[in-house]
Amino acid sequence: MKFKILLQIKCLIVALFTFFCVNLSISQDKGSSAPNIIIFLIDDMGLMDTSVPFLTDSNGISVKHPLNDYYKTPNMKLLAEQGVRFTNFYAHSVCSPSRTSILTGQNSARHRVTNWIKSEDNNRTQFGPENWNWKGLTKASVTLPRILQHAGYKTIHIGKAHFGPFNSEGEDPRSLGFDVNIAGSSIGQPGSYLGTEEFGHLGGNKSRAVPDLDKYHGKDIFLTEALTLEANIAISQAKEEGKPFFLNMSHYAVHAPFYSDPRFQKNYSNSGKSKKAQAYATLIEGIDKSLGDILQHVKDIGLGENTLILFLGDNGSDAPLPIENDYSSSSPLKGKKGNHWEGGMRIPFIASWVTPNENKPIQEKLPIASNTIQQQMGSILDIFPTLLQITNSKWPKSHKIDGFSLKDQLNAKQNNRRNELFLNHFPHSHRSNYFTSLVKSNWKIIYHYQIEGQPRYELFNLKEDPFESNNLASKNPKQLKIMMKILSLELKRKKALYPEIEKKPLELIMPR
Repeated sequence: MKFKILLQIKCLIVALFTFFCVNLSISQDKGSSAPNIIIFLIDDMGLMDTSVPFLTDSNGISVKHPLNDYYKTPNMKLLAEQGVRFTNFYAHSVCSPSRTSILTGQNSARHRVTNWIKSEDNNRTQFGPENWNWKGLTKASVTLPRILQHAGYKTIHIGKAHFGPFNSEGEDPRSLGFDVNIAGSSIGQPGSYLGTEEFGHLGGNKSRAVPDLDKYHGKDIFLTEALTLEANIAISQAKEEGKPFFLNMSHYAVHAPFYSDPRFQKNYSNSGKSKKAQAYATLIEGIDKSLGDILQHVKDIGLGENTLILFLGDNGSDAPLPIENDYSSSSPLKGKKGNHWEGGMRIPFIASWVTPNENKPIQEKLPIASNTIQQQMGSILDIFPTLLQITNSKWPKSHKIDGFSLKDQLNAKQNNRRNELFLNHFPHSHRSNYFTSLVKSNWKIIYHYQIEGQPRYELFNLKEDPFESNNLASKNPKQLKIMMKILSLELKRKKALYPEIEKKPLELIMPR
C-alpha cells in the first residue's frame, strides 16, 4: 500500500515537473519568437540636439550643421550607423499630445489631447476649446501597452509619463496597460535631477518631485543614471520570467530645469555658450550614455538579436539658445518647441535591431537597412501600427488610427500607400498661438485662427524652401486654396475642436 502511494506521489511529481518544463519551454519559445521592443523617448529633444546629422541636401546626402559639432552623442552615432534614420519624422509641437499619439496611433485632433497636460487643473488657455481632453488617457483607452500586455508581453514604463492630471486614471501608467511603472506620474518635468535633492522631494521644485526612486535618495547620482539602472533591472526580470518585453524608456531629460550633469560638464566648459546651454548639452550626453548602457546590457544578457529599438524625441528642441529672427535651437530649421514651424515638429528618429543579424529569422521578418537615411515622411502616429504589425497583434476595429506601418520604410523602401500628410492641431496658446499646420508632401500650410481680426495664412514649399523663409500665401493663391481644402477635410475627418470666443467655435475661414 505504501509502495503504491509512493509510486503515485512520484508520478505526480514527474507529471508536475514535465508540465512546468513544457510550459516554461513554451514561454521561452514565445519570448524568442516575439521581438523585444524598446521605445527610447527623449523629452524635448529636437532634430539638431545630436552629433548625428539628420538633415540632407537636395541629393539626399547628410549635411552637418554647427549644432551637430557642439553635441556629443557617440552612441546615437553608432545606432544610426547600424540602423535607419529619418530626416522627415514628425511629432506634435508639445509633449502630452505626442505621447498620447505614440500610445494610441491617433492624431491629437482625434484623441483631443491637444495641449500639454497641467497636473493641477485645466490649462485650455484663454480661447482654447472647452471640451479638449485635458484628463488624458483612461482605463478604457485602447493603448499599445495594453494590447501587447494581452499578447503576453511584460510591459514596462520607466520615467516620464504625463498621460493625465493628478487624481486621474491616466496618472498611473499601470492603468493604461503597463505591468511595471517606475518614476512615471502626472508630472511633466522633474523637480530635480539630483539624488542629493531626492529628485525634488528635498530640493528643487517639490510639486514636481519624481516618485519611486527612494533607494537613490541622498546618493550622488543623476536622475538619468538612476532611470537607466532601473530599466536594466526591469529588462533582466522580464528575461527571468521568460517573457518578451516592451520597454517605454521615457527620460525626463532633456526637459527643464536645466541641471548640469557633472559627469559631462568639462566637455562644454570652454564652448563659449551660456551656462544653461552647457547644462543642456550635458543632459544630451547623459541620455546618450543611457542609450549605450541599455544597449550593452541587452547584449550582455543575450537578447541583442531579438530586440528592436526605436529612438526618438517627443517634439522640437527646447534648448536654451538665443532666438534670432525665429531661428534658435533647431537651426537651420525655423522655430523650436511650441512653434508652428518645422523646428517645433521635426524630431530625431532612429530604428535598429540592438544586434543586427540579417540571418536571424526574427530579423528576416523585419529587415532594417543599415547606415541609411529615409527621406520619406514618417511620424509618431506610425509607431502604434508598426509595432502591432510586427508582433502580429490587432487593435479593435472601432479604434481608428491615423498612422501607417513603417515596415517598408525601415528597410529603405518607399511606402506608396501612405498619404505623406501630417496634421498638427494646436487650438491653445504657447510660443505659437491658436494654429493648425498641415504638411503634405512638399507643401506646408499654417492657419492662424481669427482671435483678433482676420485669420493669417502661411504657405511654404519645403522642397525649395526647407527653412521656411519665404511665405507664398499671397504669391500662390491657387496652392493656398488647395492646401486649405485638405486641412479643412482633415479636421472634419478627425472631428477636431476649434478655439472658442464666448463658447463659439472659430471655424476655418477659407481664403478668397
